[in-house]
Amino acid sequence: MSTARRGKRHLDLEAVRARLAGGNGRDYWRSLEKLAETEEFNALLRRELPRQMAAFGHAVTRRELLKLAGIALALTVLPGCTRRPAEEILPYARPPEDLAGDRPLFYATAMALNGSALGLLVESHEGRPTKVEGNPRHPASLGGTDAFAQALVYTLYDPDRSRAVLNRGRVSSWAAFLADLRGRMAAQRARKGAGLRILTETVTSPTLADQLHGLLAEFSGARWHRFDPLAPDNLRAGARMAFGGYVDTQYRFDRADVVLSLDADFLSWPPGHVRYARDFTLKRRVRAGVRTMNRLYVVEPAPTITGAMADHRLPLRPTHIERFARAVARALGIQAASGEVPELSPEDTPVFSALVEDLQAHRGSGLIVAGRQQPPIVHALAHAMNQALGNAGVTVIYTDPVEADPVEHLGSLQALVEDMAAGRVEELIIVGGNPVYTAPADLQFAEHLARVPSRVHQSLYEDETSALCSWHVPAAHELEAWSDARAYDGTVSIIQPLIAPLYGGKTAHELVAALLGHPRSSYEIVREFWKSQHRTADFEQYWRGALHEGVIAGTALPPKSVSLRADFAVSESHGRQASVRPGEEGLEVVFSPDPTIWDGCFANNAWLQELPKPLTKLTWDNAALLGPQTAERLDLHNEEVVELHYHGRTLRAPVLILPGHAAGAVTLPLGYGRTHGGRIATGQGFNAYTLRRSDALWFDSGLEIRKTGERHRLALTHDHHRMEGRDLIQVSTFKHFRERLHIVHGSVTEEQRLPSLYPGFSYKEGYAWGMAVDLNACIGCNACVVACQAENNVPTVGKTQVMIGREMHWLRVDRYYVGDLDRPNTYFEPALCMHCENAPCELVCPVGATNHSDEGLNQMIYNRCVGTRYCSNNCPYKVRRFNFLQFADVTTPSLQLMYNPDVTVRARGVMEKCTYCVQRIQGGKIRAEEENRRVHDGEIKTACQQACPAEAIIFGDLNDPNSRVAQLRAQPHSYALLAELNTQPRTTYLARIRNPNPKIEPE
Repeated sequence: MSTARRGKRHLDLEAVRARLAGGNGRDYWRSLEKLAETEEFNALLRRELPRQMAAFGHAVTRRELLKLAGIALALTVLPGCTRRPAEEILPYARPPEDLAGDRPLFYATAMALNGSALGLLVESHEGRPTKVEGNPRHPASLGGTDAFAQALVYTLYDPDRSRAVLNRGRVSSWAAFLADLRGRMAAQRARKGAGLRILTETVTSPTLADQLHGLLAEFSGARWHRFDPLAPDNLRAGARMAFGGYVDTQYRFDRADVVLSLDADFLSWPPGHVRYARDFTLKRRVRAGVRTMNRLYVVEPAPTITGAMADHRLPLRPTHIERFARAVARALGIQAASGEVPELSPEDTPVFSALVEDLQAHRGSGLIVAGRQQPPIVHALAHAMNQALGNAGVTVIYTDPVEADPVEHLGSLQALVEDMAAGRVEELIIVGGNPVYTAPADLQFAEHLARVPSRVHQSLYEDETSALCSWHVPAAHELEAWSDARAYDGTVSIIQPLIAPLYGGKTAHELVAALLGHPRSSYEIVREFWKSQHRTADFEQYWRGALHEGVIAGTALPPKSVSLRADFAVSESHGRQASVRPGEEGLEVVFSPDPTIWDGCFANNAWLQELPKPLTKLTWDNAALLGPQTAERLDLHNEEVVELHYHGRTLRAPVLILPGHAAGAVTLPLGYGRTHGGRIATGQGFNAYTLRRSDALWFDSGLEIRKTGERHRLALTHDHHRMEGRDLIQVSTFKHFRERLHIVHGSVTEEQRLPSLYPGFSYKEGYAWGMAVDLNACIGCNACVVACQAENNVPTVGKTQVMIGREMHWLRVDRYYVGDLDRPNTYFEPALCMHCENAPCELVCPVGATNHSDEGLNQMIYNRCVGTRYCSNNCPYKVRRFNFLQFADVTTPSLQLMYNPDVTVRARGVMEKCTYCVQRIQGGKIRAEEENRRVHDGEIKTACQQACPAEAIIFGDLNDPNSRVAQLRAQPHSYALLAELNTQPRTTYLARIRNPNPKIEPE
């Protein structure tokens, strides 16, 4: 970690609190630096565009010009290097043969994260996958996606992916691997596999599970172990405690009127998070005439996007949450819920009482969700409360587990480590995952792995585990592979490839088939398995239907009836996490997956590294997150490097103060600090896994912090593209909305428009495109940002450029706070080009590069732009981006295949911005003209709209009074951003509406 001496001026949190206390009305703020008006903040404010051009720019030489020309020529033949899979794949919609070469095809497939499948439609241009969308027919997607799915194509074309089979670090071949494996497996067969161990991540693939069962039947002495660093072990242990066996829990948020989250970030954590976002926001959509709205209570230590959507949020240390859950359960009449009464502050006491009354008043329409970080007892209590309130079978559905042969992963890994330590493992096959990096530090997995004579690892990258294995086999990417996987509800999707493996990668099916001595293609393996499951004459039709639709009908798991155990031991302590007394002095450490790179598996994805994290707005790094109270007590400041001491281990990390974080706790995001796995992954952040222990995977007490006097610069974006001092976001309450039906100022009707010197435009006969963003549905997940990046060939710029304000995202999701530092309300607001009728940018462009279309679009003509940046200076919304350097990669061959051919790849010195995906608009218009009709409402979707899991973004024709966008603009809580400037934007918003409990927050 690079460090420097800390500057003289830093945050004065005491002064910030005084300023907030003395404010009049609501004061919306985006960062602590803004409130404190630090020296660095004021320096940033003084310049709209950074001035350090000379340090990074240079004139293009003749040699470089010729080099770029050669690259342009090479790009004309690069697509010919790609190959479609040899087997037949079926597109989601088959166009006429004469048009197939002119229009992209979409193929239904799926991606699995933590084993759970998300249904996808992937766009393919002449055999090149370029864009991911959600499959509207898949129950886990319903057409939406998340940021990880949107970034899938970057990983596919990542030049750092593993390209060859390695034998002890030297390039080898698949044939050589098979020859070596054949002899070793023959020796294991003679011993019935006594020395053979298989280690996988979560497996929900019916085909792979069947193969592994076949392997264990042939090698009866072998063992199949599983480990996922984010496995839901606590959920399973809690279900076993409550019901006597493993069950999976599905939630019906579309039926829930009151929701209590006990440290459960259900809007961003798989499985089911994309579907849950849709269902949850359905109950929050406010329109004229709507009389009901759901209410969300969240209890959590670190702010999450679920907590940001809460009507009431209690920041509690993680060890306090069990006591809070016990108290709620006891108040609901669950006699077994013994334990100490939680020590609630005067501010929290009315919240607790009102919460209990609210849950009791909504029996059968309430819902209690426990997060996987919480110990088993909290999950058992959640089950008991849902049973007692009559929620089971209505808002809570139980099924058999989705995972094949479910186990508690930590125990499975510990058993493997014990066998390795005892010398009982002779042959270890690691299928996916990266246990050397992700295993709990106290298990010393790497040291014990070295004792195994033969070690095989299959993975996308040459990572930390690959470096310690005898053989490394490159894995095929999801878009290169045949497979299958179950969704959160059990529905199976066939994963079909869109492109032949770029680097000769192999699937898990092919590796297991090789272990059995019958090497075959994954297509044959998957197809034969499903043929054995569907023994009828119409299998071909069945197979083609499954490929076309993206789901196999009838595979969802049926609801299961469960009974709560009368003797479930809720009074016992279960593990060190539950036994920690909340009143103990010292700090608690919290481990959490990173919002953008997850457990580290996306660490080499530049799109996700540069994506601002929803709450912190941090890019290219992780930081030790702590609350303002903790920072004040320890005299810590942003970017200050500290030493974290925990049970004999030490880790250095920069500090980032996060408003709303519980006092007395420090959150360490996982996934950074990589030493292998690609040029982007290595060298970024710190490795929190080195402090993680097997007896406290998620949180624990005993953390100590020591100052080092050093500083580590963080690339934060929350103060970039600022519009402070104006009414930017409108917020009200549901009660206020129902009573007054007009809650915001800033809306401008046709009759209220001010006179203007700008020329008027008429759209009476053609189209008038516009967009509405429902802030009550926006969860701040950033799927739209990555979708825009993928669709429009938006480049990444790197950490150094982000730090001086040069990130290129056309769409950003601003995060605003209101309230005190320790428990503010948090709001998200997507900001993109407003496509103003009176666009301030258009009249100042000296070359007419930005102009107004006859359909209301603010257009950019890139080959006219000469880079004066007058338009950016004149834009009050700060949504234009300037290509200071050659940010687009025009030299790496594999990355050229990733670009959308319908969108220009911009050169240096060009201004660019959102165009409402004009290429999609033109495509939709062409299709309509061919059929001699107007474009249907909803037929054209922008990339951000299509990606949104909550359907918060609506695009359409304002000239159609029946269009959704026109109807939303007519709602009483619709408003235009900075409407007082008379820019008349085409992008408008629906205000954020809260539904606070009147007993907690009377009006």
